[in-house]
Amino acid sequence: MNDPGPRPPESTESTGSAGSTGSETPDVAGVIAAALEERELDYERPEPGRFVVTLPGTKKLQTICWLIIGEHALRVEAFVCRQPDENREQLWSYLLQHNSRMYGVAYSIDPVGDIYLVGRLGLHAVTPDEIDRVLGSVLTYADEHFNTMLEIGFGSSIRREWDWRVSRGESLANLQAFADFAQRREPVDESDDSTPAS
Repeated sequence: MNDPGPRPPESTESTGSAGSTGSETPDVAGVIAAALEERELDYERPEPGRFVVTLPGTKKLQTICWLIIGEHALRVEAFVCRQPDENREQLWSYLLQHNSRMYGVAYSIDPVGDIYLVGRLGLHAVTPDEIDRVLGSVLTYADEHFNTMLEIGFGSSIRREWDWRVSRGESLANLQAFADFAQRREPVDESDDSTPAS
């Protein structure tokens, strides 16, 4: 299952390079860059005060995470999954139940329903170790929960695709993660007799 690329986030704080964030945080951008370099993570700097980090995963092959330096805080934002086709309330419930147990970031949705991980870190707390912990959280949550999100929000599409490939003898290689789900069908509730009385 493929997701569209993440849209650049709109920061609610003014952004800037290290020199524009005040004397208390003289080199936040330098700390972030050094942490990313040390961990050999792929990243870009599209403009001062903004980093775009590519985190490689397993279930979700990659997660794009923005680190945005604001006047008082570092904003963390990562696209996880596009808006679900179905079972929206069930998916929101699943994500909210995880939020209380998560470190550094939490699940959120944008105005159209796309799913993100978002968080804020005070500039005084930006250290290489904390950047490592927060990015580790983003990668863990996006990767571990991804297949379940797809099963809840796109289950009908997954099963249709599975059935279509099976009927035509097409390869199922890139759907093997959903094999049990795709072949598991909900039993019909025979107690629900919807036939109108004559």
